Amino acid sequence: MHELRIELNSNKEETYKSLLPQIDALVSGEQDLIANLANISAALKSAFNWWWVGFYLVRQNELLLGPFQGPVACTRIAFGKGVCGSAWQQAQTIIVADVEKFPGHIVCSSSSKSEIVVPIIINNQVIGVLDVDSENLNHFDETDQLYLEELINLVQYIFKR
Repeated sequence: MHELRIELNSNKEETYKSLLPQIDALVSGEQDLIANLANISAALKSAFNWWWVGFYLVRQNELLLGPFQGPVACTRIAFGKGVCGSAWQQAQTIIVADVEKFPGHIVCSSSSKSEIVVPIIINNQVIGVLDVDSENLNHFDETDQLYLEELINLVQYIFKR
């Protein structure tokens, strides 16, 4: 059994620095991709209490909902559509301060106000994305991008196993 140790009074960067090694330890002994993505989603949700956190995986030329934590979500997202589809198309992280101002935003939940999406790239091909939503405007910044991209480096290793 694994239990996360998160200091309640730490700042965002300290939380990431504490959390990432714990996630690495959590997934290092497990070979199953879905189990690992589920635990990563749960760990991120527990540490940051975001509105929604999870993965979409490229399946048959669309993003298919994978393991997540939060309310019911969109099941399929087309290439180039919404923030997730755009991050897939551009093969780069996208931070959206106000989702209502993002052209073509897909509304899975009206409670979502800001979002960050980080692509998972293996052999120069996007194979999925990490999607995180907050019920607060302007929630995500360069600190989130830095550490979530670092987390995705770990996730890429999991995909390669």
